[in-house]
Amino acid sequence: MTGNNPIHQTFTLVKKDLTLELRQQYAFYGVLLYIVSTVFVINLMMGRPEDKVWNALFWVIQLFVAVNAVAKSFMQESRGRLLYFYSLVNPRVFIAAKLIYNVILMTLMSLIALVCSIAFLGNPIINPFYFIGMVLLGGVSLSLLFTMLAAIAAQANHNAALMAVMGFPLIMPVLMLLANISLSAFVTVYQPELPKMFLLLGGMDILVIALTMILFPFLWKD
Repeated sequence: MTGNNPIHQTFTLVKKDLTLELRQQYAFYGVLLYIVSTVFVINLMMGRPEDKVWNALFWVIQLFVAVNAVAKSFMQESRGRLLYFYSLVNPRVFIAAKLIYNVILMTLMSLIALVCSIAFLGNPIINPFYFIGMVLLGGVSLSLLFTMLAAIAAQANHNAALMAVMGFPLIMPVLMLLANISLSAFVTVYQPELPKMFLLLGGMDILVIALTMILFPFLWKD
């Protein structure tokens, strides 16, 4: 890979992943089909749910979208390709590129999931701009966490089941926090605890990034 600048190497790897995504669009369309079909089935079973149920269903959809979208970023990398990258770049550069790529991908998928949810399940949102911001923040949080889990699972012979088992106890606090914060988009009453919850969510994201940067070089060596 040309150049020794870590920033240049990082964005070159991000460009590589985006180029592969554009060439192999079956994975993107597979996740897109999953989103549309899931929301459509919910519509057939429940119609248009009330506010709290709508919010809960949306974040459950987001959870499974993150699993499907983020996991493949490592599952599609063969052992030989990982060894090739190991000889070219620092492991922190490699994982930073995966984090950035998955944030971009999950942000796009989150917006698509929001549009589909509104189209099929109605629009009970009172503060749309606030909820869109929460959707983007939630997509970032989920992508960061599942990137770390996918990196660990990739070192265990690409065991997707391992990622699901490890992810369940880690994702539940994040998911509950996102659902509670986003509830403010459905009411007009100000919640005084919101700033603390936003700080907690930001702190968890920073912790995930730090742990990923610390642990991945050791995983890479194995």
